[in-house]
Amino acid sequence: MAESVNIFLPSRAALTFAVLVLPHASILEVASVLDPMRAANRHLGEEAYRWRVVSPDGRPVPLTCGIELPSAGPLASAEGADVLMVIVGYRQAEVATRPFLQALRRMAGRFRVIAGVDAGAWVMARAGLLEGYRATVHWEDLEDFAAAHPETECRPDRYVIDRNRITAGGAAPAQDLMLHLIASRHGAPLARQVAASFLTTERPGHEPQVAPPQRDARLDGRVAEAIARMEARLDDPPAMAALAREVGLSPRRMESLFRQYLGESPAAYGMGLRLQAARRMVTDTRHSMAEIALRTGFSSPSTLSRAFSRRFGIAPSHLRRAGG
Repeated sequence: MAESVNIFLPSRAALTFAVLVLPHASILEVASVLDPMRAANRHLGEEAYRWRVVSPDGRPVPLTCGIELPSAGPLASAEGADVLMVIVGYRQAEVATRPFLQALRRMAGRFRVIAGVDAGAWVMARAGLLEGYRATVHWEDLEDFAAAHPETECRPDRYVIDRNRITAGGAAPAQDLMLHLIASRHGAPLARQVAASFLTTERPGHEPQVAPPQRDARLDGRVAEAIARMEARLDDPPAMAALAREVGLSPRRMESLFRQYLGESPAAYGMGLRLQAARRMVTDTRHSMAEIALRTGFSSPSTLSRAFSRRFGIAPSHLRRAGG
């Protein structure tokens, strides 16, 4: 492993994190980074991991759940840490201002490693810190991130470690990353103890962020396969009769299985997938309604708007103006 990423080598030396949290981040993502370190310290009986939470301006950070996270100071107070962990959730284009990005870029060389969680990769890339690196971002943003930052090799993994840059797709992958770090520095038994504290297990970084439906033991395998094919073709939804043939069923049998396992028809389920994807794009991106319609398999913005209004009780344009 490269010298710049030697935080993953066995070591008894204390490792210090500056956890930079931007407004509209998730408390679960913050906890997924901090609590594994706290639990590791408890099991070790020593302060092997140290951290301080900072914010762009030093003020408390409003989180998505409505509470404010106290901050130990502004970005400048992160200096001296081994690792700068950037946790970003919604509205990153708004909260990561140009002056903030410039300050982040100036400070980057003062840390052994810079890591990002969720939309942290967006902020790192916008600051010029991911050029020539491999990285991941939350699965909903993978396509847009890859298009916006072709200088970065975008991967669908849970987390990616590339030299002195680390990215994790969200809260659960961030926890996996921290467990991997603990195992690397202090051994797999300690990592298992920490995971057991939270009744969880570590998943490898190279796994996909979202488990495919085929792994859901509650579903008939053919239903799971049909769902996977729907999810892969949101922009060009298959005809239900053709989809049934692809998974080895008659249309009537597929209809029966969907109603048995999911309580609705295959067509209704597929429409729901497309409309949920459209809703995410309306609230979380700046794509035009025409682009959203194209990406979710609707023939026009008006067709999308009618289906969207029936499902959610509000037109997509009105939802966007209302701020989601």
